[in-house]
Amino acid sequence: MQVQEMITLTRDCPAIAVPEGQKVMMGAGGEVGLVQALGGSYTVMAQGRLFRVDAKDADALGKEAVPSPELPEDASDEDVEKMVWDQMRGCYDPEIPINIVDLGLIYRCEIEPNPEGGRRVSIDMTLTAPGCGMGNVIASDVWQRVMEVPTVEDAHVEVVFDPPWDASRMSEAARLQTGMF
Repeated sequence: MQVQEMITLTRDCPAIAVPEGQKVMMGAGGEVGLVQALGGSYTVMAQGRLFRVDAKDADALGKEAVPSPELPEDASDEDVEKMVWDQMRGCYDPEIPINIVDLGLIYRCEIEPNPEGGRRVSIDMTLTAPGCGMGNVIASDVWQRVMEVPTVEDAHVEVVFDPPWDASRMSEAARLQTGMF
């Protein structure tokens, strides 16, 4: 992975080691190389290793956080569904510069009204490899982004491995981008 920009951390910054998924703290004043900035999260390189920095810590990298999505008051169910899918398209594997929707990792997404108001979203997703240490991180990112959608009051994201993922699940654009066609 190629470093796009060198950055000095402005404060202590929590991060997650890639691909292990281990939480670490990177110290203020440390220098990192920005490798990927997609969907509001960041993949950085420090001491020859990759780390994922969450969108909420963008300021530690001197970056601005992505604003929360907004819906008009008269939004339809279709508008909400489109926004849920758009939010999931903002989720990336820290090692792959393609969003998880185009990678074909989302197997099911159902949006239902809650009896007490608002909406509940249920998502089944998978990973490109069952042993991926970043699985919980990516699933948490999906949950967090879906919960930002106005009127979504509950979300459940489950990581499943049946059926197993393969490259045929990727969008045509993702296959072209990776050379897997």
